[in-house]
Amino acid sequence: MARKFLYFVASMVILVLAGAFVFRLYGEELMEVAFVPDTEFTAQKVLETNVYDDPHMWLARPELVKGNPALWLPEGYSDTDPAVPDGKKAAVFFIHPTSFLARDRWNAPLDDKESQALARLYLRGQASAFNAVGDIWAPRYRQATLGAFLTEKPEGQQALDAAYQDVLAAFDYFVAKIPSDQPIILAGHSQGSLHLTNLLKDRVAGTPLANRVVAAYVVGWPVSVDTDVPEMGLDICAAPEQTRCMLSWESYAEPADYSRIVEVYNKTIGFNGEPRKDSKLLCTNPINGDIDSAAVASANLGTLVPNDDLSEASLVAGSVPARCDKRGFLLIGDPPEIGPYALPGNNYHVYDYSLFWSNIRADVQRRMTAFLAR
Repeated sequence: MARKFLYFVASMVILVLAGAFVFRLYGEELMEVAFVPDTEFTAQKVLETNVYDDPHMWLARPELVKGNPALWLPEGYSDTDPAVPDGKKAAVFFIHPTSFLARDRWNAPLDDKESQALARLYLRGQASAFNAVGDIWAPRYRQATLGAFLTEKPEGQQALDAAYQDVLAAFDYFVAKIPSDQPIILAGHSQGSLHLTNLLKDRVAGTPLANRVVAAYVVGWPVSVDTDVPEMGLDICAAPEQTRCMLSWESYAEPADYSRIVEVYNKTIGFNGEPRKDSKLLCTNPINGDIDSAAVASANLGTLVPNDDLSEASLVAGSVPARCDKRGFLLIGDPPEIGPYALPGNNYHVYDYSLFWSNIRADVQRRMTAFLAR
């Protein structure tokens, strides 16, 4: 299990559904039966003060070197240029996506071995993109189970709210622990990015902390330009060297059918209290590092592609283009030969990071350099 690469070790259902609310739309009744808990929600015990002082409460942390999944790199890979000037490092706070799939409870216990193993695999292919510029902190948290995204039951939202309280506790510890002048990078995917949107609203917006954020990578979760961004405390990253800003994208091959996603999205309320209906999604082009643009495949510096036994991955340059459409979804051309785990409608949610791994790595290095040069 430990040798398996990324999140390709699980079945298609596990892979493509973990951590995204939109998937309730595909076979809704079947998915509810298969994944939604049939138990009552039980409020979680509040974590003890300073529980995150324990290194075992982190999947990745600076002093954790042996077996740290966030330190993974593709076989034979090395950075050709210095990551940042003078060796100065950022502190990277990364929130992993859903890896708990059981239906016997609404939130994952911290001692659940299967979900923890999957979370470590996620970090290898996602958080690793940031390890050139800083020390990665990735907390363990009592995440909401997959079924919380597949139901209208109030217990689903209660589970998400409970998970968010753990993330807040971890973030507060993180901020208190790192040097008061150290630059910060925030990142997540899917359920992790959902929590990150709230964290930006609750802990960054309107505070001095916003001035320390190099960038926030809110990947694999919809962010409304009109109703969410103004409440999240950072500008949109409109240029590749811009700092103190946020990036977000959701990947689709073509022809893309995201009509069901839009249907659900249009029923939600934004952070400013206004309906998100018909509002544009924030769409960063991870190849260019700007918004609402197009890039040819030759500009893609490297996509992570697994080997046959899924134990490792190699970087393939120039394989996937990217362009933002008018609605705010990221289109990647014809379906790429990267693996079989795409959702209906050519939704490549699972591959949001791996499609652009090298460009994300270059993007964060570029922004960190610009931040230090201010």
